Amino acid sequence: MAETLVDSNMPIKVGGTPIVKLESLSNAKTDFYAKLEFYNPFGSVKDRAAYWMIKDGEENGLIKRGHTIIIEPTSGNTGIALAGIAKLLGYKVEIVIPEKASEETKKIIESLGATLYQTSDDLCPKVGAGTDQSIALARSIASARPDKYYSPNQYANEANFMGHYKGTGPEIWEQTQGKITHFFTGVGTGGTITGIGAYLKEKNSNIKVIAVQPQQNHLIQGLRNFEESAKPDLFIKRETVVDDWITITNQEAFISVKDIFVKEKMLVSPSSAAVYTAMKKYHIESGCAVGIFADDGRKFKSLYTQQKIFSEEEFESALKNSKHISKVQTA
Repeated sequence: MAETLVDSNMPIKVGGTPIVKLESLSNAKTDFYAKLEFYNPFGSVKDRAAYWMIKDGEENGLIKRGHTIIIEPTSGNTGIALAGIAKLLGYKVEIVIPEKASEETKKIIESLGATLYQTSDDLCPKVGAGTDQSIALARSIASARPDKYYSPNQYANEANFMGHYKGTGPEIWEQTQGKITHFFTGVGTGGTITGIGAYLKEKNSNIKVIAVQPQQNHLIQGLRNFEESAKPDLFIKRETVVDDWITITNQEAFISVKDIFVKEKMLVSPSSAAVYTAMKKYHIESGCAVGIFADDGRKFKSLYTQQKIFSEEEFESALKNSKHISKVQTA
């Protein structure tokens, strides 16, 4: 199911990521698996949406290489994915990101050649907290210069949904040989959960789709709490695909970051840890559960040391000894 970028001098593949068994959660009646999306070339699940949105923009004549500037609001991973993929395909990119995103994330985006704008929590108080301010600013810039700027708008773009409906969903179905009974993922734009969920339910309507959201005023980059932030149009369109919700606290997610490294030898992101926590808490009599690990933990050193999850030395050791770690493309 991988999509190959053949337009660059360094062909890369988006998709085709592995799943690994979570031994710390699996038991005699239920197998638990993590879908490791950080094996995508720019390190996260958002590579899929970025690639599909750019491809869709080109196919519909909305963007032109060497002319169009792509601008997008993001809490991090979409910014990295767009900056990397668009650079390979010949586009300039501008990213609007909340100040609270990790410093490592911002540095990666800038290292990939994108211009970065940061929004503070009080910039646009009427539109809500976190990424909503970034959305407002990106829309303002794009609407002022429609001849030059294009915003894919991951929060409403059907290509975001299709990347998962045609890519990630079929991969999970094939990798579990159709045995999947429960699917877990965090919710941000809604593209991942609705795309994968819709596909899986078409294959087996009894599969349970569980949405994972963070607490209000959270520190879990990439996810949204819909009690404090508006539901994206992309999610609203197919939100009935969700069977259950689990809210995970900052503390629960950060404790799981450490647990996952100790038990699975994986250094993961807070959002991946939130999904792991939800899988652990959710009662499953028997079956096969798959959770999306959207990205790994390598860009969260500053956050993890600040939250006293790891010391700097412990983090570097975890990074060195992790079984699975992304190698983000920078050229």
